[in-house]
Amino acid sequence: MENSQIIIYQTEDGQAIIDVKLEQGTIWLTQKQIAELFGTQRPAITKHLSNIFKTNELEEISVCSILEHTASDGKTYKAKYYNLDIILSVGYRVNSKNATQFRIWANKILKEYLTQGYSLNEKHLQEKSQQFEALKQTVRIMSNVLSAQELSSDEANGLLKIITDYTYALDVLDKYDHRNLTIEATHKQQAFIATYAEAMKAIQGLKDKFGGSSLFGNEKDESFQSSIATIYQSFDGQELYPSVEEKAANFLYFVVKNHSFSDGNKRIAAFLFVWFLEKNHILYREDGSKRIADNALVALTLMIAESKPEEKDIIAQVVVNLINGYN
Repeated sequence: MENSQIIIYQTEDGQAIIDVKLEQGTIWLTQKQIAELFGTQRPAITKHLSNIFKTNELEEISVCSILEHTASDGKTYKAKYYNLDIILSVGYRVNSKNATQFRIWANKILKEYLTQGYSLNEKHLQEKSQQFEALKQTVRIMSNVLSAQELSSDEANGLLKIITDYTYALDVLDKYDHRNLTIEATHKQQAFIATYAEAMKAIQGLKDKFGGSSLFGNEKDESFQSSIATIYQSFDGQELYPSVEEKAANFLYFVVKNHSFSDGNKRIAAFLFVWFLEKNHILYREDGSKRIADNALVALTLMIAESKPEEKDIIAQVVVNLINGYN
Protein backbone atom coordinates (compact mmCIF):
# COMPACT_ATOMS: atom_id res chain seq x y z
CA MET A 1 0.00 0.00 0.00
CA GLU A 2 1.25 3.51 -0.78
CA ASN A 3 2.02 5.97 2.03
CA SER A 4 -0.92 8.20 1.17
CA GLN A 5 -4.05 7.32 -0.77
CA ILE A 6 -7.66 8.39 -1.15
CA ILE A 7 -10.59 5.98 -1.28
CA ILE A 8 -14.24 6.80 -1.76
CA TYR A 9 -17.01 6.09 0.73
CA GLN A 10 -20.66 6.72 -0.20
CA THR A 11 -23.62 6.40 2.15
CA GLU A 12 -26.41 4.03 1.20
CA ASP A 13 -28.81 6.90 0.49
CA GLY A 14 -26.21 8.56 -1.73
CA GLN A 15 -26.40 11.82 0.22
CA ALA A 16 -22.77 11.78 1.33
CA ILE A 17 -19.71 10.93 -0.75
CA ILE A 18 -16.52 11.26 1.28
CA ASP A 19 -12.91 11.23 0.09
CA VAL A 20 -11.25 9.21 2.84
CA LYS A 21 -7.55 9.97 3.33
CA LEU A 22 -5.32 6.94 3.97
CA GLU A 23 -2.05 7.80 5.66
CA GLN A 24 0.19 6.53 8.46
CA GLY A 25 -1.57 3.17 8.53
CA THR A 26 -5.08 4.48 9.22
CA ILE A 27 -7.79 6.69 7.73
CA TRP A 28 -8.28 10.37 8.42
CA LEU A 29 -11.29 12.70 8.23
CA THR A 30 -11.83 16.32 9.26
CA GLN A 31 -14.62 17.31 11.66
CA LYS A 32 -16.61 18.59 8.69
CA GLN A 33 -16.26 15.27 6.87
CA ILE A 34 -17.24 13.32 10.00
CA ALA A 35 -20.37 15.47 10.30
CA GLU A 36 -21.24 14.83 6.62
CA LEU A 37 -20.54 11.15 7.05
CA PHE A 38 -22.89 10.74 10.00
CA GLY A 39 -25.56 13.14 8.72
CA THR A 40 -25.30 15.60 11.59
CA GLN A 41 -23.98 19.08 12.32
CA ARG A 42 -20.38 19.93 13.07
CA PRO A 43 -21.11 21.31 16.62
CA ALA A 44 -22.47 17.87 17.57
CA ILE A 45 -19.24 16.25 16.38
CA THR A 46 -17.19 18.77 18.35
CA LYS A 47 -19.21 17.94 21.47
CA HIS A 48 -18.70 14.18 21.04
CA LEU A 49 -14.95 14.64 20.49
CA SER A 50 -14.70 16.78 23.62
CA ASN A 51 -16.49 14.17 25.73
CA ILE A 52 -14.26 11.38 24.40
CA PHE A 53 -11.14 13.29 25.37
CA LYS A 54 -12.54 14.36 28.75
CA THR A 55 -13.30 10.77 29.75
CA ASN A 56 -9.87 9.64 28.53
CA GLU A 57 -11.48 7.07 26.25
CA LEU A 58 -8.89 8.11 23.71
CA GLU A 59 -5.96 10.52 23.93
CA GLU A 60 -6.16 13.42 21.51
CA ILE A 61 -2.47 13.26 20.69
CA SER A 62 -2.81 9.66 19.48
CA VAL A 63 -5.88 10.12 17.27
CA CYS A 64 -5.37 13.59 15.79
CA SER A 65 -2.88 14.82 13.23
CA ILE A 66 -2.26 17.96 11.20
CA LEU A 67 -2.27 16.88 7.55
CA GLU A 68 -2.14 18.71 4.24
CA HIS A 69 -5.08 18.83 1.86
CA THR A 70 -5.76 20.51 -1.48
CA ALA A 71 -8.70 22.91 -1.39
CA SER A 72 -11.06 23.82 -4.24
CA ASP A 73 -8.87 26.83 -5.08
CA GLY A 74 -6.00 24.47 -5.86
CA LYS A 75 -3.90 25.60 -2.91
CA THR A 76 -2.55 23.28 -0.22
CA TYR A 77 -3.58 23.91 3.37
CA LYS A 78 -3.02 22.19 6.71
CA ALA A 79 -6.00 20.98 8.72
CA LYS A 80 -6.72 18.80 11.76
CA TYR A 81 -7.71 15.25 10.85
CA TYR A 82 -9.07 12.45 13.08
CA ASN A 83 -8.19 8.79 12.62
CA LEU A 84 -10.34 5.67 12.33
CA ASP A 85 -10.36 4.91 16.05
CA ILE A 86 -11.99 8.15 17.04
CA ILE A 87 -14.24 8.25 13.96
CA LEU A 88 -15.71 4.94 15.09
CA SER A 89 -16.00 6.20 18.67
CA VAL A 90 -17.98 9.20 17.46
CA GLY A 91 -20.04 6.88 15.28
CA TYR A 92 -21.14 4.86 18.31
CA ARG A 93 -22.45 8.09 19.88
CA VAL A 94 -24.36 9.25 16.82
CA ASN A 95 -27.82 7.75 16.58
CA SER A 96 -28.10 7.58 12.80
CA LYS A 97 -28.40 4.97 10.09
CA ASN A 98 -25.32 6.41 8.39
CA ALA A 99 -23.26 5.79 11.50
CA THR A 100 -24.25 2.12 11.53
CA GLN A 101 -23.50 1.77 7.82
CA PHE A 102 -20.09 3.32 8.23
CA ARG A 103 -19.17 1.12 11.18
CA ILE A 104 -20.06 -1.94 9.11
CA TRP A 105 -18.08 -0.66 6.12
CA ALA A 106 -15.09 0.28 8.26
CA ASN A 107 -14.97 -3.06 10.04
CA LYS A 108 -15.44 -5.21 6.94
CA ILE A 109 -13.61 -3.18 4.31
CA LEU A 110 -11.30 -0.56 5.76
CA LYS A 111 -9.76 -2.78 8.42
CA GLU A 112 -9.08 -5.39 5.75
CA TYR A 113 -7.50 -2.75 3.52
CA LEU A 114 -5.29 -1.36 6.25
CA THR A 115 -4.08 -4.70 7.60
CA GLN A 116 -3.70 -6.69 4.38
CA GLY A 117 -3.32 -3.94 1.80
CA TYR A 118 -5.47 -5.41 -0.95
CA SER A 119 -8.73 -3.46 -0.86
CA LEU A 120 -8.88 -1.37 -4.03
CA ASN A 121 -9.76 2.21 -4.64
CA GLU A 122 -13.17 1.65 -6.23
CA LYS A 123 -13.18 4.82 -8.25
CA HIS A 124 -9.68 4.23 -9.63
CA LEU A 125 -10.47 0.60 -10.38
CA GLN A 126 -13.61 1.55 -12.27
CA GLU A 127 -11.71 4.00 -14.48
CA LYS A 128 -9.01 1.43 -15.26
CA SER A 129 -11.62 -1.25 -15.88
CA GLN A 130 -13.41 0.96 -18.40
CA GLN A 131 -10.16 1.62 -20.25
CA PHE A 132 -9.31 -2.08 -20.29
CA GLU A 133 -12.79 -3.06 -21.49
CA ALA A 134 -12.58 -0.50 -24.29
CA LEU A 135 -9.26 -1.95 -25.39
CA LYS A 136 -10.62 -5.51 -25.24
CA GLN A 137 -13.66 -4.45 -27.27
CA THR A 138 -11.38 -3.01 -29.95
CA VAL A 139 -9.42 -6.27 -30.04
CA ARG A 140 -12.67 -8.24 -30.37
CA ILE A 141 -13.85 -6.07 -33.26
CA MET A 142 -10.50 -6.49 -34.99
CA SER A 143 -10.69 -10.25 -34.46
CA ASN A 144 -14.22 -10.39 -35.90
CA VAL A 145 -13.16 -8.52 -39.00
CA LEU A 146 -10.16 -10.78 -39.53
CA SER A 147 -12.27 -13.94 -39.16
CA ALA A 148 -15.11 -12.68 -41.37
CA GLN A 149 -13.09 -11.99 -44.48
CA GLU A 150 -9.67 -12.25 -45.99
CA LEU A 151 -7.94 -8.91 -45.87
CA SER A 152 -5.34 -7.38 -48.11
CA SER A 153 -2.02 -6.36 -46.67
CA ASP A 154 -3.03 -2.69 -46.66
CA GLU A 155 -6.33 -3.43 -44.90
CA ALA A 156 -4.61 -5.56 -42.27
CA ASN A 157 -2.03 -2.84 -41.73
CA GLY A 158 -4.85 -0.33 -41.32
CA LEU A 159 -6.47 -2.39 -38.59
CA LEU A 160 -3.14 -2.85 -36.89
CA LYS A 161 -2.61 0.92 -36.95
CA ILE A 162 -5.98 1.48 -35.25
CA ILE A 163 -5.18 -0.84 -32.36
CA THR A 164 -1.64 0.56 -32.08
CA ASP A 165 -2.89 4.14 -31.91
CA TYR A 166 -5.51 3.24 -29.34
CA THR A 167 -3.01 1.39 -27.17
CA TYR A 168 -0.71 4.43 -27.24
CA ALA A 169 -3.56 6.69 -26.09
CA LEU A 170 -4.32 4.35 -23.18
CA ASP A 171 -0.63 4.25 -22.31
CA VAL A 172 -0.53 8.05 -22.17
CA LEU A 173 -3.59 8.01 -19.89
CA ASP A 174 -1.96 5.45 -17.62
CA LYS A 175 1.29 7.41 -17.38
CA TYR A 176 -0.65 10.63 -16.71
CA ASP A 177 -2.62 8.88 -13.97
CA HIS A 178 0.58 7.74 -12.28
CA ARG A 179 2.39 11.04 -12.91
CA ASN A 180 5.26 9.36 -14.72
CA LEU A 181 4.98 10.81 -18.21
CA THR A 182 8.36 11.36 -19.79
CA ILE A 183 9.63 13.39 -22.73
CA GLU A 184 10.56 10.94 -25.51
CA ALA A 185 10.82 10.72 -29.31
CA THR A 186 11.12 14.47 -29.76
CA HIS A 187 12.90 16.58 -32.38
CA LYS A 188 15.98 18.48 -31.25
CA GLN A 189 16.83 20.07 -34.58
CA GLN A 190 14.87 23.27 -35.25
CA ALA A 191 13.97 24.25 -38.77
CA PHE A 192 12.41 27.50 -37.57
CA ILE A 193 12.89 29.95 -34.71
CA ALA A 194 9.85 32.06 -33.90
CA THR A 195 10.26 35.80 -33.49
CA TYR A 196 7.85 38.35 -32.09
CA ALA A 197 7.55 40.14 -35.45
CA GLU A 198 6.76 36.95 -37.39
CA ALA A 199 4.26 35.79 -34.78
CA MET A 200 2.41 39.12 -34.85
CA LYS A 201 2.36 38.98 -38.65
CA ALA A 202 0.83 35.50 -38.45
CA ILE A 203 -1.79 36.72 -35.97
CA GLN A 204 -2.70 39.59 -38.30
CA GLY A 205 -3.07 37.10 -41.14
CA LEU A 206 -5.43 35.04 -38.98
CA LYS A 207 -7.51 38.13 -38.27
CA ASP A 208 -7.65 39.11 -41.95
CA LYS A 209 -8.67 35.62 -43.04
CA PHE A 210 -11.33 34.85 -40.46
CA GLY A 211 -12.35 38.31 -39.34
CA GLY A 212 -12.63 39.47 -35.79
CA SER A 213 -13.31 42.40 -33.54
CA SER A 214 -11.05 45.41 -33.40
CA LEU A 215 -9.76 44.00 -30.13
CA PHE A 216 -8.73 40.66 -31.66
CA GLY A 217 -4.95 40.33 -31.40
CA ASN A 218 -4.64 43.68 -29.65
CA GLU A 219 -1.82 43.36 -27.12
CA LYS A 220 -2.64 44.42 -23.56
CA ASP A 221 0.95 44.34 -22.36
CA GLU A 222 4.36 42.86 -23.19
CA SER A 223 3.53 39.36 -21.97
CA PHE A 224 3.30 37.94 -25.50
CA GLN A 225 6.85 38.98 -26.21
CA SER A 226 7.78 37.33 -22.93
CA SER A 227 6.03 34.09 -23.96
CA ILE A 228 8.14 33.83 -27.09
CA ALA A 229 11.34 34.70 -25.26
CA THR A 230 10.64 32.16 -22.52
CA ILE A 231 10.46 29.12 -24.82
CA TYR A 232 13.99 29.91 -25.98
CA GLN A 233 15.40 30.49 -22.50
CA SER A 234 18.54 28.69 -21.40
CA PHE A 235 20.25 28.13 -18.08
CA ASP A 236 23.91 27.34 -17.60
CA GLY A 237 24.26 26.77 -21.32
CA GLN A 238 21.32 24.34 -21.49
CA GLU A 239 17.98 25.13 -23.11
CA LEU A 240 15.04 25.10 -20.73
CA TYR A 241 12.91 23.49 -23.46
CA PRO A 242 15.38 21.60 -25.65
CA SER A 243 13.01 20.01 -28.18
CA VAL A 244 10.65 21.50 -30.75
CA GLU A 245 7.73 19.68 -29.09
CA GLU A 246 8.53 21.09 -25.65
CA LYS A 247 8.79 24.60 -27.07
CA ALA A 248 5.46 24.18 -28.88
CA ALA A 249 3.68 22.77 -25.81
CA ASN A 250 4.89 25.55 -23.54
CA PHE A 251 4.22 28.19 -26.20
CA LEU A 252 0.59 27.01 -26.30
CA TYR A 253 0.42 27.08 -22.49
CA PHE A 254 1.93 30.56 -22.11
CA VAL A 255 -0.24 32.22 -24.75
CA VAL A 256 -3.42 30.73 -23.27
CA LYS A 257 -2.52 31.54 -19.66
CA ASN A 258 -0.96 34.99 -20.05
CA HIS A 259 -4.10 36.54 -21.61
CA SER A 260 -1.84 38.84 -23.60
CA PHE A 261 -4.56 40.01 -25.99
CA SER A 262 -7.80 41.93 -25.50
CA ASP A 263 -9.70 39.27 -27.45
CA GLY A 264 -9.08 35.85 -29.03
CA ASN A 265 -6.44 34.48 -26.66
CA LYS A 266 -7.40 30.79 -26.99
CA ARG A 267 -7.88 31.00 -30.77
CA ILE A 268 -4.56 32.77 -31.17
CA ALA A 269 -2.80 30.25 -28.91
CA ALA A 270 -4.15 27.24 -30.84
CA PHE A 271 -3.31 28.88 -34.18
CA LEU A 272 0.26 29.73 -33.14
CA PHE A 273 0.75 26.20 -31.81
CA VAL A 274 -0.15 24.78 -35.23
CA TRP A 275 1.82 27.52 -36.99
CA PHE A 276 4.93 26.74 -34.91
CA LEU A 277 4.70 22.99 -35.59
CA GLU A 278 4.15 23.51 -39.32
CA LYS A 279 7.09 25.89 -39.59
CA ASN A 280 9.26 23.24 -37.91
CA HIS A 281 7.94 20.55 -40.30
CA ILE A 282 6.41 18.31 -37.63
CA LEU A 283 2.71 19.20 -37.89
CA TYR A 284 2.12 16.29 -40.28
CA ARG A 285 3.17 12.68 -40.16
CA GLU A 286 5.00 11.07 -43.05
CA ASP A 287 1.69 9.83 -44.47
CA GLY A 288 0.36 13.41 -44.59
CA SER A 289 -2.07 13.09 -41.69
CA LYS A 290 -2.14 15.64 -38.88
CA ARG A 291 -0.09 14.71 -35.84
CA ILE A 292 -2.78 16.21 -33.60
CA ALA A 293 -6.47 16.17 -34.52
CA ASP A 294 -8.57 19.34 -34.52
CA ASN A 295 -10.80 18.20 -31.68
CA ALA A 296 -7.76 17.20 -29.62
CA LEU A 297 -6.29 20.69 -30.12
CA VAL A 298 -9.54 22.28 -28.94
CA ALA A 299 -9.65 19.99 -25.90
CA LEU A 300 -6.03 20.73 -24.98
CA THR A 301 -6.53 24.49 -25.31
CA LEU A 302 -9.61 24.41 -23.07
CA MET A 303 -7.86 22.10 -20.61
CA ILE A 304 -4.98 24.56 -20.30
CA ALA A 305 -7.38 27.47 -19.83
CA GLU A 306 -9.09 25.69 -16.92
CA SER A 307 -5.93 24.23 -15.36
CA LYS A 308 -4.26 25.28 -12.12
CA PRO A 309 -0.76 26.83 -12.20
CA GLU A 310 0.77 23.88 -10.36
CA GLU A 311 -0.43 21.57 -13.14
CA LYS A 312 1.65 23.29 -15.84
CA ASP A 313 4.45 20.73 -16.11
CA ILE A 314 2.21 17.68 -16.34
CA ILE A 315 -0.04 19.38 -18.93
CA ALA A 316 2.97 20.31 -21.04
CA GLN A 317 4.12 16.68 -20.88
CA VAL A 318 0.69 15.52 -22.05
CA VAL A 319 0.87 17.85 -25.06
CA VAL A 320 4.40 16.66 -25.92
CA ASN A 321 3.25 13.03 -25.75
CA LEU A 322 0.43 13.79 -28.18
CA ILE A 323 2.71 15.32 -30.82
CA ASN A 324 5.94 13.37 -30.42
CA GLY A 325 7.39 10.78 -32.79
CA TYR A 326 5.45 7.92 -31.18
CA ASN A 327 2.07 9.41 -32.03
